[in-house]
Amino acid sequence: MDINTLDFQQVRIKHILFKSQLRSVLYGVREPDAALFLPQGNALGQWLTGVVKPKFPNRLEIVEAERLLRQLLNTGSELVAQYQRGQIDEARRGMTQIDRLGDQLITQLEKLAPPAGTYAGAA
Repeated sequence: MDINTLDFQQVRIKHILFKSQLRSVLYGVREPDAALFLPQGNALGQWLTGVVKPKFPNRLEIVEAERLLRQLLNTGSELVAQYQRGQIDEARRGMTQIDRLGDQLITQLEKLAPPAGTYAGAA
């Protein structure tokens, strides 16, 4: 099974899911879950490891995407720590860092996506 454009659209959805979960912690709606900040416990990390990486082994884009994912998750964890120390406004303002890192991660992964208008079975 090849990866198609729809598969790459999932990266945006999974990033939005991460941001939503993080934001719900920073606004006191839910308790932080340590798994959210681990690549293997995060939907975006699971997708990268389980779907994309096996199809594109040894690509520099994957190495950079993994680095950006680690940075994204570490930043999210740091924002939660700020929130827990009572630095609520600072933690919430830090979501701009999450947006920036997420955009960089998405851009990196989109470099691997097939050109628009193509599909896996094209000859």
